[in-house]
Amino acid sequence: MDTPGAADSSGVGVLDKAALVLSALESGPATLAGLVAATGLARPTAHRMAVALEYHRLLSRDMQGRFVLGPRLSELAAAAGEDRLLAAAGPVLTHLRDITGESAQLYRRQGDMRICVAAAERLSGLRDTVPVGSTLPMKAGSAAQILMAWEEPERLHHGLQGARFTATALSGVRRRGWAQSIGEREPGVASVSAPVRGPSNRVVAAVSVSGPIERLTRHPGRMHSRALIDAANRLTEALRRGTA
Repeated sequence: MDTPGAADSSGVGVLDKAALVLSALESGPATLAGLVAATGLARPTAHRMAVALEYHRLLSRDMQGRFVLGPRLSELAAAAGEDRLLAAAGPVLTHLRDITGESAQLYRRQGDMRICVAAAERLSGLRDTVPVGSTLPMKAGSAAQILMAWEEPERLHHGLQGARFTATALSGVRRRGWAQSIGEREPGVASVSAPVRGPSNRVVAAVSVSGPIERLTRHPGRMHSRALIDAANRLTEALRRGTA
């Protein structure tokens, strides 16, 4: 058959077919033949829909040439969760600052940069200040490591070019669930970060604390990794449940 069943039809045929193709890829990559089998669409129709969705970045291809869900879907999902994330971030970052004694930040990836979308600054004394809206490179810092570590292989390989950290370091980040940096982004500054995950379990943000090496020492993860993981888990739950 070449059209969705009446029970599944919105009355707008082209959108119904696009939805069929996207839904077919929810369980993983598929060849064109696989899309035809999963959707019931004629091969030319399935091919036309897939290529159009790929043009709009709603579909992509893996290294074997199979169709996969595209990066635009993650971007839209992230935008949908932005308000919940920011609403939860205020009290979580304030608590994190208070228990660690250091400035706390929340970062999102934006292309080849990361942007600070929320922060709670240390109230007095020497601090690492990162104003909300600041853009920082993805080549250095514990938050950059977090935002890079779980990327797809091709994007990971590209991102490591010129980075201050290595693939081996990111493997360690994935294994322990947090990252640290010592003088990587800025001389004299250390930081610790942990991943915030969206409903699909994809890393959507990095929560961090940063400050002078004199206070955080050269092993800041030993001091603050537990607090960072707890804060990241609270933000992850806020995204999944809609409450902080």
